[in-house]
Parts: sequence; structure tokens; C-alpha cells
Amino acid sequence: MTDSPGAPPVFAALDVHKTYSSGTQALRGVSLTVRPGTVHGLIGANGAGKSTLIKILSGVEVATAGSIAWQGEPVSWTSPAQALAAGLAAVHQHTPLVGPLTVLDNVFLGLRDSRRWDADRRRRELAGLLDKIGYDLDAAQIVDDLSVGARQMVAILQALARRPSLILLDEPTASLSPAERDILFRSIRRLRDQGTSFVYVSHFLDEILDLTDHLTVLRDGRVVADAATASTQKSDLVEAIVGARLGRIEAGNPDPSCPRGEPLLEVEQLRSPGRFGPVTLTVHAGEVVGLAGLLGSGRTELLQAIFGADRAASGMVRIDGRALPRRSPHHCVRAGLALVPEDRMRQGLLRDWELWRNVSLPYVSGLSWRRWFPSRRAELALAERAITDLGIVAASPEVPVGDLSGGNAQKVVFAKWLYGSARVFLLDEPCAGVDVGAKADIIHLVRQLAARGHGVLIVASEFEELLGACDRVMVMRRGQIAGEYPATATDVRELTALASGL
Repeated sequence: MTDSPGAPPVFAALDVHKTYSSGTQALRGVSLTVRPGTVHGLIGANGAGKSTLIKILSGVEVATAGSIAWQGEPVSWTSPAQALAAGLAAVHQHTPLVGPLTVLDNVFLGLRDSRRWDADRRRRELAGLLDKIGYDLDAAQIVDDLSVGARQMVAILQALARRPSLILLDEPTASLSPAERDILFRSIRRLRDQGTSFVYVSHFLDEILDLTDHLTVLRDGRVVADAATASTQKSDLVEAIVGARLGRIEAGNPDPSCPRGEPLLEVEQLRSPGRFGPVTLTVHAGEVVGLAGLLGSGRTELLQAIFGADRAASGMVRIDGRALPRRSPHHCVRAGLALVPEDRMRQGLLRDWELWRNVSLPYVSGLSWRRWFPSRRAELALAERAITDLGIVAASPEVPVGDLSGGNAQKVVFAKWLYGSARVFLLDEPCAGVDVGAKADIIHLVRQLAARGHGVLIVASEFEELLGACDRVMVMRRGQIAGEYPATATDVRELTALASGL
């Protein structure tokens, strides 16, 4: 930490308010000060206002009231370009990379000086950035072909290429493997020691306590705690963020009195060349089965193949005892499969559409007169039902899902499947990027699905989530099932050891 007591703050926000046209008050007088050469943690539950504050600080949105200062001077940025030109770079939760372009093109996209560089110089610059953070990426790789974690690292490299004085990181580790997270942390500490400042947004309290120098906690758009990290206990943070809501996660624990029914999902010798297999597994009615494994183990690829999205996959998939004659997402949905994908904003939602349009999308024909003319009233009624059933926090069904917090957006993805004929739910990282309270809600919803006789197959990088939600946990390693345990007869250490090949 290189902060000098006499140095002015690199950045300061004073009494910032933000009220949207829908009437939602996202920020209610937030003040935050970032000192030079420090990592400043910003935490709070979903909907607390963290992402809104980050957007205002980086020029994406304009505050309704309040002021901000850069290097001791008042500024009023109205675009990210102005903030970037001043020396502030932001990596948002859903960074809009250009998928068809290469890693090299994305890292230097929009960087004015790079237009005069030849390809060799840009490759050397990228190699230098990769060497600085200790990460390996192929400069010629197409971004659309990268994993979610690798795309996140590209977004971080894109920010570093601007050589900023302050970097805003909004949930940067939500999609990273433990190894990638360690690389990011080492890079942040190295850059901090060289004078770069960070605002670090995360739901992972261990990360905040381990990485940051100072922290600010938001709740309901207000600052409820602001202190040096060294003087803060984890229990204090939990109380500040969610209070009594933390205990609700216990409601997700499996109920041993719930009987296991007939097999709903049967997978036999399913494989995809170079990706995973062969895999054989069964999920019964009233059962939640977890898939534990490290990044690259084949967990997501397996769920995609079961759902019919991998044309190269071979093997048998049966739903409710019936083999699928053809395996495609369309046929799988008709057979009773539902998929909640890992990347909800790219694969699960239409972020510019209102909440009600997203919820009703799979049911439009059934909510239409003579199956041709959609009934807006019926679609809105279904959305209102979903808001009530799932506890979605939104000003109204008219709010675009892109304006919702991560946890509430994830509940909308669930709502798309809850009112149809789905029997088996495939859940890929359903709690990624959500706060403790929303995580409790989602785990409780998973257990409710099982109690209603559905089958659930769930992938999660946080093994604690699997132990809290599942009846059984299977461990994947190098594309195959390496072991299986009752959830009550194992622990995180054992799962981690088997997943790592220890």
C-alpha cells in the first residue's frame, strides 16, 4: 500500500443519489473516498446499489444529485470515454467484448494510440501484459470460443492496456477458476504497490478481507459501514450486508424425510470428443444431484450435451423413462428438460426486454388468443405471479432485466421455466455473482423444486452450495465422474481433493 497521508484522494464521491425514471431509488446519498495506491472494497447485497455506483463513477450513467472529484478536482463525466481519458478504467460485470474478434483485437479495441501500431507491436504489448499478470492466452483466439473465465480475463487485460490510475472491478472473480483468481489477486497487489488504485466489488467476503485495504458496505442504496479492512471482522460484514437473512440459507438443507421417486433423467455413456465422457448418471424425482469439479472438468459441457446443444455428443439420454429420438434443445424442452445457463445475460435473458416479456417468452402461445394474438394482460399477470412467488425485487414488471441486480435477474431465468411442463432442471452455476441473501433464496427454490417431485442436476464452483442444496454430489475430473457421495457424508475438503486429483 503506497498511500501518502498528505496526498489527495485519487477519487471521491460525495452524497451521490440516483433515481431512475421508473421511480427506483438505487442510491440515496452515497459517499466514498479512494486513496492513492489502495484497494477499496465495495460490498452489499444484490440491489444494494453497487453496480449503479460503479456505472456513475465510470461515466456510464449520470447521478441524479451529488458530486464526484478526480485527483482533487471536481468532474462531471457524462461518458465512459471521458473517465477513461482521465485515467479511470472499469471492468463491469457484463463487459461487452466483441465476440467474433480475437483476443488481441479486443484488448486494444478503441485504444487510440494502438491504431498507429503494427500487429507485431500490439502482440508484444499483449505479451507484456500477460507476463505482468502471469496469465496465458492465445492472441489469435476468437473471444466467442473462450470460456466465461477467460473472457473475464480479456476484459481485465483490456482495462490494464489503458494504464489507468484507478481500476473499477465489478465482480471480477464471479466466473474465474481458483487459479485465475489467484493470478488476478497477485496482479492487483503488484499494481497497487506500484501506485495503481482499485475499487473492488465482490460478494465473496473472504476476498474482501484478504485483498482490500479499506471497505464500504452499501445496503438499500446507503452506506452502512465504512472502515479500514484490518479493523473489520467477517461477522460484522455479514450483519451489515444481510443481517438475519443469512440464516435463511439453512432452509436449503435437504430434508431426509422427502422420499426419492422414480428416475426422471438417465444418462448412459454420454460423451463428446475432446470435452468429456463417457458419463453415466441418474437423477430421480424429488432429488437434487450436484456436479462438483474444477474449471475445465467438463461440468458445463456435460449439461449442454444433456440439453441437446452439443451436436458432436453421443450416448443415451432418457427423460421420464423415454429415450429422446432426436436430441436438440427444442426436443429436450418438449420432453421436459429445462436449462438455467451459466452466462445468464448472454444465454438466458434478453437484457433489453422488460421483465414481463422475459418471463412470458416460453409461454406466449398459451397466453395468446387462438395462439396467435398475445395477451399483454395475461403476460403481465404471469410476471406479477413470478415476482411474488420468487421474491423478485423490481419496481414493476416493466423494468428491463438488464437493470436488475444479479440475483433478481437469475430469478427471472428460473421463472421462465417454472410455469411450464419441465420435469428436470439443469442448473449451471445458479448462484454465481449473487449475494448471500439471494443465494439462500435460490437454494431454497431448488429444494422446493425437489419437494414438488422435480429432478435437479446442479453445477456449482462453490462446493458449500452443493453441500447445502444437494442429496448427492458427484465429482467430475478430466471429463469423467471420479466419485460420488451422499451430501451429508462428505465435506468441502474431500470434494476439493478428489476434484483436484489429490
